[in-house]
Amino acid sequence: MTEADRIFARFPDFIQEYIYRRGWSSLRDVQMTAARVIFESESNLLLSSSTASGKTEAVFFPILSELCAAPSKGGVSVLYIAPLKSLINDQFSRMQELLDLSGIPVYHWHGDVGASHKTKLLKDPSGILQITPESLESMLINRSNDIPRLFGGLRYIVLDEIHTLIGSDRGNQVLCLLSRLERKISSSPRRIGLSATLGDPIAARAWLGAGSPRETEAPIPERVPLHWRLLMEHFYFQNPSEDQTPHSIETARTGNTAAIDPGYEFLYDAVKDKKTLVFSNSREETEYVTATLRQIAKHRREEDVFLIHHGNLSASLREDAELKMKDDGVRRAVTCATVTMELGIDIGRLERVAQIGAPNSVSSFLQRLGRSGRRELAPEMILVYREESPLPNTPLPQLIPWELLRGIAIVQLYIERRFIEPPRRKRLPYSLLFHQTLSLLASSGELTARALAERVLTLPPFAEVTKEQYKSLLVSMIQNEYIEMTEEKGLIIGLKGERLISSFKFYAVFKDSEDFTVRSGSDEIGTITTPPPVGDRFALAGRVWEVLEVDLIRHLIFVRAVDGKMEISWPGDSGEIHTAILERMRRVLLEDTEYPYLSKNARERLATARRIASRAGIGESMLISLGGSSVVLFPWLGTRAFRTLKRYLTRNAARLGISDLSSEGCCYMTFKSRGDSLSQLFAAISSDFARVGVDAEDLVSENECPIYEKYDEYIPAELLREAFAADRLEVGEMLRRFGGEKGGFFDE
Repeated sequence: MTEADRIFARFPDFIQEYIYRRGWSSLRDVQMTAARVIFESESNLLLSSSTASGKTEAVFFPILSELCAAPSKGGVSVLYIAPLKSLINDQFSRMQELLDLSGIPVYHWHGDVGASHKTKLLKDPSGILQITPESLESMLINRSNDIPRLFGGLRYIVLDEIHTLIGSDRGNQVLCLLSRLERKISSSPRRIGLSATLGDPIAARAWLGAGSPRETEAPIPERVPLHWRLLMEHFYFQNPSEDQTPHSIETARTGNTAAIDPGYEFLYDAVKDKKTLVFSNSREETEYVTATLRQIAKHRREEDVFLIHHGNLSASLREDAELKMKDDGVRRAVTCATVTMELGIDIGRLERVAQIGAPNSVSSFLQRLGRSGRRELAPEMILVYREESPLPNTPLPQLIPWELLRGIAIVQLYIERRFIEPPRRKRLPYSLLFHQTLSLLASSGELTARALAERVLTLPPFAEVTKEQYKSLLVSMIQNEYIEMTEEKGLIIGLKGERLISSFKFYAVFKDSEDFTVRSGSDEIGTITTPPPVGDRFALAGRVWEVLEVDLIRHLIFVRAVDGKMEISWPGDSGEIHTAILERMRRVLLEDTEYPYLSKNARERLATARRIASRAGIGESMLISLGGSSVVLFPWLGTRAFRTLKRYLTRNAARLGISDLSSEGCCYMTFKSRGDSLSQLFAAISSDFARVGVDAEDLVSENECPIYEKYDEYIPAELLREAFAADRLEVGEMLRRFGGEKGGFFDE
C-alpha cells in the first residue's frame, strides 16, 4: 500500500465519497503534506502553497477525520481566524457539502452576523467557529468568564492568509489573543497557518509558533513550473503619439477608438467581454478606473458591466460584486478592486486579471495573478502603465518609467529566484501594547502593576519591551486617566480608558477614521472621510454624486447621482517597497535583456529609458549631475533604507555641503551640492559613515513625535521615537550601499 493509499484510508467514508465525486484520481501534494503532519504528529503546521491549490480542503480533510474519530467533549473544536469578513462568509462555501456530510456545525462570528446565529453557539458551543481577530478580542473582553466553557475542547486553530498578518499590529494582536485564550483554557491547541505567498518560511514558522509549546512544521512546498500568460503595455496619456493608439489583443475592436485615453481604451478592450478583476494600488485609483471604464462604455453605447470593490463601499455593493463574479450565468463582469479582492475569496472562474501600474510587492503580484487561472487554466494578467508625456525640459529622473521598471523587476525576481518579501517583525509595538494593557485590565478586573506587567510582557509580541519601557507607558496611562490606581495600589480602567473600550472600534488595532456614510435615497453607497458642502460633487462607487444634505451629528451625507467623473482621496499609507525590488529595477535599466511579456509600446519605452540611463551614466555612479549645482542620487534602496539615508543626509547636510534635499517615493532624491566633484561627494558620504557611524536613534530628533499606528497618540513621545528608530529605519542596507567606490549591491 502506498503512502497516498494509507492516508486516503484514514479518511472517513464521506470524505472519500467527496473526493470520488470530484473525479480526483489522486491526492495532491498539498493534501498529502497536510494529512501527514496532522495525522502523524502533534506539531503545529505552516502550509504554504500556491493560490487555488486547495489548502483549506487539505487541512480540513484530516481535521474532520480526527474530529469524527474522536469527537470533542465540549466546546468549539476548531477556531478558524481570517482577516476579512468576506473570507469568513465565503471560504467554506465550496466545502459546504463536505461539512454537511460530517454533521459538524459551522458558526460565523463577526460584526455583520445576526444575534440569533451567535446565540446558537453560545447555548451549545461545538464544531467550527469562523471569526475575525476583532470579534475574538471582543469575546475575550466581554465573555471572559465564559471562555473555558466555549473553548474548553478546542483542538485546532486555523489562521488563514497569515502573510497579511505577520509583522503587522493586527498579526501581533492575533498572537496576543491566542496566548490569552490558551491561558484561559489551560491548553495549547494545534496551530495551522495557511498562505500562498511566504517570503521567509523560517520567520513565518517562528511567528506561527510564538508562545506555543509545540514544534511547528513548515514543509517546503512543491516547486511547480511557472505557466503564466503575462503582458505589459505602456501608454502616454497626454499628447499620445500616433503609434501609441491602443494595440489590440484578442479582444480589441477594429476601427476607430474613442479618444478618451489610450491606456484606458486598451484596458477596456482587454476586459469588457470577460470575467475580469482590475486591480489598482489605492481606493482613489480604483474609483477613477471604474468611472473611466464606465465612461468609455457610455461613449461607445455598450453595456456597462463594471463593478467596484473596496473597503469604503457599503457591504451590499461589495457583496453584489462578489455574487456576480461567482455566478456562472453571468458571462461578462469586470470588478475594479483594491487589496479587498486580493485574498482568497472564491469568485469562481476568472478569465483574466488586469493591473493598473505595478503592484508594490512580489507578494501582491502573486496574490493578484493567482486570482485567475483556476480550474486548470494558466493564470493570465495584463499590466497597463500610463505616464505623462515628457516635456523638452523634463529633468533626468522624471524621464525614467519607474512603474514599468518596478513591474518588470517584480516579475523577474520571482521567475529567477522565487523571491517573495520576507516578513518584518516589529520590535517595539507600543500602540498594541497600550491596547492590550487596556484589554487585559478590562477582562481581568483589578490587577497589581506587577501582575499586569507579568501578563502583558510575556505575550510574544512584547519580547523586546523592557520593564522600564513598560513602566514609562503605565505611568503615562495613569497620569492621563486611561488607567487608575486604587487605594490598595491596584490598577483598573480609568475614565478615559472606559470611553475607549466602550466603543466597538476599540477591538480593532488598525486605524479607522470618523467616516461619513453616504446615502442615495434608501441605498447606502459607502463612506468618505471629509463631508463636502451642499451642492458640491464627489466620486464614490465609480460614480459621481451631488451633495443634497449633510447631517454632521449622525455623520450622514445625502446625495443624488449625476453624470461625470471626478477624483477622491482617502488618508492612508501606500505601503513599503523592498530593497531587492529597487536593485532589480537598476538591473532592468542597465541590462540588455528582452522580456517576452512586454508589448510594443512597453518595449519601446524601456529601450528609450535604457538609452537615457546609458547616456547619463546611471550605471557608473549613484550620483549624477543635473547641471549647475543640482545633483540626483539614485541609491536603489527600499523604503526603510531610503528613509534612513534621507534623514542622515538632511541631518548632516551642512557638513557634507548639500542643501534643498527633496524626494518623491524611494527611487531618487535631488539636492544642491557645493563645488566638490561628485566622486568627492560620494567619498565624503562613505567616509562619513565609516568614521562617525550611524545610530538609528540619532536620526530621530528630540522634538519629533512620530505617530503612525492607531494608539500612538496616547504613547509618550520618547517611546515613539525609540519605536520609529527600531521599526521604520534600516541602517544596515544604507551602510552597505555606500561601502565601495560605486556602492555595494546585494544582487551583484
